[in-house]
Amino acid sequence: MAFDRCLIATGARPAVPPIPGLEDTPYWTSTEALASERIPERLAVIGASAVALELAQAFARLGSRVTILARSRLLAREDPAIGAALAGILRAEGIEVLERTQASAVAHANGAFVLTTPHGEVPADRLLVATGRTPDTRALNLDAAGVAVNGHGAILVDHRLRTSAPHIYAAGDCTDQPPFVHVAAAAGTRAAITMTGGEAALDLAAMPAVVFTDPQVASVGLSEQDARAAGIETDSRSLSLDKVPRALANFDTRGFIKLVAEAGSGRLLGVQAVAPEAGELIQAAALAIRARMTVQELAELLFPYLTMVEALKLAAQSFSKDVKQLSCCAG
Repeated sequence: MAFDRCLIATGARPAVPPIPGLEDTPYWTSTEALASERIPERLAVIGASAVALELAQAFARLGSRVTILARSRLLAREDPAIGAALAGILRAEGIEVLERTQASAVAHANGAFVLTTPHGEVPADRLLVATGRTPDTRALNLDAAGVAVNGHGAILVDHRLRTSAPHIYAAGDCTDQPPFVHVAAAAGTRAAITMTGGEAALDLAAMPAVVFTDPQVASVGLSEQDARAAGIETDSRSLSLDKVPRALANFDTRGFIKLVAEAGSGRLLGVQAVAPEAGELIQAAALAIRARMTVQELAELLFPYLTMVEALKLAAQSFSKDVKQLSCCAG
């Protein structure tokens, strides 16, 4: 087959860790878990990614006794405070969270699973494996086309979605870009424009991301760790939700909001939040980062009183004030 231009958008498939015995068992991936017509009495979850935690909490609330096995900590790529907060919240709901725990073997007999771990055996009626996804590129013979991939098989693309091969483009989870639906959709649109003679680029500098647990986890921009890795000195503040009027009014003060700023200039670099409806407030943070606002400028903006997004203003004010001493909706 000959072509003038080509777009590769083959997506990704569930990654399955090489645990002895696992392949011989009827384990679930997210596909089978979402299609199940029954709620297992006991569910073991291998993984601590967004999908693992979202499904673990959902099954727990539907009645399963859930055990999560996390190789390191929950949401290991996020700020450590996020994983710590979420672990406490899940444990408070009765979910067993085993951090820094790996299964060394998996067995299945008589309709039940047994996972061997350093903490002993974990029995379960169903096992969900949610350890991420792998780019679905292995059958494409990309070497023959001169398309470069990274060590995980993800296609390397530039900001215009071009691969290393002339006239071949790629978008979505088969690439080295963040594996989010909104990123894939934006990438596909821009790739189509570029490969048909237009000019379009994908800027991920202020890309918001949301994990749909309860409370939600949302982030945009750089974490403290990211900034340090980039050689940027930071100044950060964390505000617990018991300082946010709307959270108090909702009788739900689980979580926090954290602002990461550049030391000296005060320019906002990143925001991380664990909060009810955190996904609804994170876009305001994305816009502030895109506008290269400082935390002082953010603190001086007008926010409607008794909204969750007001937490952004309060967190920004905490760089220069003790927000505990402020009256409600203090400007």
